[in-house]
Amino acid sequence: MLKEMHLLIKHRGSADEAFITFPASGKTATIHSGLDSQTPSKHPLLPDDLMLRLGMGMRSLFTNAEDADGCRHISSAKMGLHIVFAGNIYNRNELRQLLEAMGGVFEGNSDAELVLKAYSVWQKECLEYFNGDWAFALWDARDGSLFCSRDRFGIQPFYYLQQDGIFFFGSEIKQLLPFLGNQQLNLPMLRRMMKINAMLNYRDETPWQGIKCLQPGENLYIKDARLHTHHYYSLHPELFGKLEFSFEDASLQYQELLWDSIHIRSRETQALGAGLSGGLDSSAIVCAFQQMRQEPLPTFSSYFAEHPQLDERKWINIVTQHCGCDNHLVSPSAEQAWQNLVDGTWYNDLPLGAGCAAQSAVMKLAASHNVKVMLGGQGCDEIFGGYRHAQYRFMADSLRSGKPLGFLRQFASHSKGKPSLEIFSSLTKTMLSTMFPESKLYQVEMKLLRFEPFNAYFLQAAGNATPDQIVDLDSGRLDSFLFNMVYATSLQTLLHYEDRMSMAAGIQSRLPFLDHRLVELAFYLPSSYKISPPHTKLLHRHAISRWVPNPILQRTDKAIFGTPLVNSWMRDALHPQINKLFYSKEFRQRGIWNLPKIHNHWQRYLKGDDRQAEMLYNIIAMEVWLQTFIKNDPVI
Repeated sequence: MLKEMHLLIKHRGSADEAFITFPASGKTATIHSGLDSQTPSKHPLLPDDLMLRLGMGMRSLFTNAEDADGCRHISSAKMGLHIVFAGNIYNRNELRQLLEAMGGVFEGNSDAELVLKAYSVWQKECLEYFNGDWAFALWDARDGSLFCSRDRFGIQPFYYLQQDGIFFFGSEIKQLLPFLGNQQLNLPMLRRMMKINAMLNYRDETPWQGIKCLQPGENLYIKDARLHTHHYYSLHPELFGKLEFSFEDASLQYQELLWDSIHIRSRETQALGAGLSGGLDSSAIVCAFQQMRQEPLPTFSSYFAEHPQLDERKWINIVTQHCGCDNHLVSPSAEQAWQNLVDGTWYNDLPLGAGCAAQSAVMKLAASHNVKVMLGGQGCDEIFGGYRHAQYRFMADSLRSGKPLGFLRQFASHSKGKPSLEIFSSLTKTMLSTMFPESKLYQVEMKLLRFEPFNAYFLQAAGNATPDQIVDLDSGRLDSFLFNMVYATSLQTLLHYEDRMSMAAGIQSRLPFLDHRLVELAFYLPSSYKISPPHTKLLHRHAISRWVPNPILQRTDKAIFGTPLVNSWMRDALHPQINKLFYSKEFRQRGIWNLPKIHNHWQRYLKGDDRQAEMLYNIIAMEVWLQTFIKNDPVI
C-alpha cells in the first residue's frame, strides 16, 4: 500500500525517495530506499511483504546542491523522532544558528532535519519559529503520537483518510482513492464547485466522502487511537485596520518585508525562474530580484496574439527591458489546451480551471530550460484587494459608514471612461454589497449567477449545498471579502492549481506575497491604504515604485491570466471535441445532467451568446474529471 501511494506522486519528486517503517511488532524504525533513491545502497529497498504498524514515505525534488540531503536525516533514533516533510523553511539559516547556539548538532542541511531539531526543543510550538510553506507528519516514538501540520495559508497540500482503524495521509487525493472503501462522492461539494468557480477547495471538504483536507494553519494529532485537529494560526479580525502607521511608514515596512521575503525564497537556489504576466505582482518580484542580485532572472510568459485582452507582451517587454531579463514566451494552441485539460485533470484531482492551460504551458516551458524553482505572484490580489469586487466592497463601506459624499467621489473615479452598461453593473454590485453581508452574497451568486446544470434527481440527492462557512466580520465589507478570499474561496483554489501545475512539470513554486509577515501587515492596515478607486493595491503600488517601471504601476486594465478557451475555442477550434463529449454515451447516461437545458445553452453559445460560457466550461471540466476518476460508475 505504501509503495503504491508513493508511486502515484512520482512527479512530486523523482530525484530521491525514502521510507520510514515500523514493523507490526516492535518499536524500532527502519529506513528504506526506493527505486528513485539517490543512494539506494545506503538503505535496503522497501520490500513488498512487510507487515507494518506505521509506514511513511517522502520524495525530494532537487532545487539546489543542498537538496541532495533532502531525504536523509529524517529519522533520529536518539531523539525518538521521525518525519516526512514537503515544502521549505525559508528562515532555515537563522533558525539553524539559533538551535546550534542551544546545543543542537546537525548531520546535514535538510529542512526535515531542521524541523526535527526544532520540535525536540519547542515541541508543537516550533511552528511559531517557521517562515515557510510545509506539510509534514512527525512520529514521536517516545509517546506514540503522530503530529501533522500544514503551513499557515495552505501552500503545501495535505489530505487524510481514517478508515477501518487505519490512518492514511498524502500530498494528493489520488493517493487515498485506492484504499477508500465506500467511494461515495460529496454531492454538495460538486454542486458548489460548479456554481462558484472559486470554491474548488472549501474548508476541509473534498469531492469524496471520507477524504478530508487539512486546513491552512491547522495541526492534526493522533494518540491512543484518537484523532483531533486544532488551528494553530489564523489572522485576527479584531486587529484588522488597527495598525496606526502613516501611509509612508507602512509603505516602507511593506517594502522591507517584501524585499526580505523575495530574498529568503531565492537565496539558496540556482535553477531559479519567475512567471511574468505583465501585471504589478509578478513585475515587482522580477524587478526586485534584479536589484537584489544584479543579475537577470529568467522569466516565462504566455500570450495569445489573436486575443488582445490576453496578449500582455507589450507590458512584459517593458519589464524585461527594464531588468535585462531573458524572457521566454509560449502561446498554447487550442489542441494543446484540450490535451492539458485531459492530462492535467489527473494531476489536479479536481476539475481543471480554464486558465490552467496557460499555467501548465508556462511551467513546462520553464522546466525545458532546467528551472527547478519558480517565483510567483499568487496572493497579492487577495491581501490587497486587487479584484474589481474589492472596489465594490470598499465603496459599500463608505455608504454604510454614513459617508455619501465620499462614496460619490469614489464611484465617479471608479466609473470614469467606462460605458454606461458597465457603470450600471458596478453600481448594482456596490448596492448589493451595501445591503447584504458576504455570506448572503455567496448564496445569491450560487442561486442566480449561472444556470443549474444538474437534474432534479441529483439536486434532491445533494440537498443543501449553500456555502455555510462564509464569515461576516464586524469590521466591514472589504475585510469580510478579503478574509474569505484567503480562507474559503479564491486563494485556496488558486494555490491548488499552482501546486499541481508546477509539480506536474517537476517545478517547485514559491510565493513571496504569502509570507505571513506581509499578509498580517496588509490585513492590519486601514482599508484606505489598499483601495482608492480606480486603483487597487494602493500601498503595494507605492511600495514597489522604486523597482517597477511607471507604466506598469499606473495600469488599471490588467487582463486575467487566462486562455481563449471559454469565449472562443469552445465555439470554433474545440467544437468537435466538446460536441463529442456532450453527445457521448458516457455523458448522456451519467444520470446527473439536465440534458435539455445544457443542450439549449450549448446551441445559444455556438450562435455567439457568451453569457453562460463559464458554466458550459465547468460542465465540460466536471465531465472530464468524472471520466478520469469515476469512469462509468454511478455518481449517486
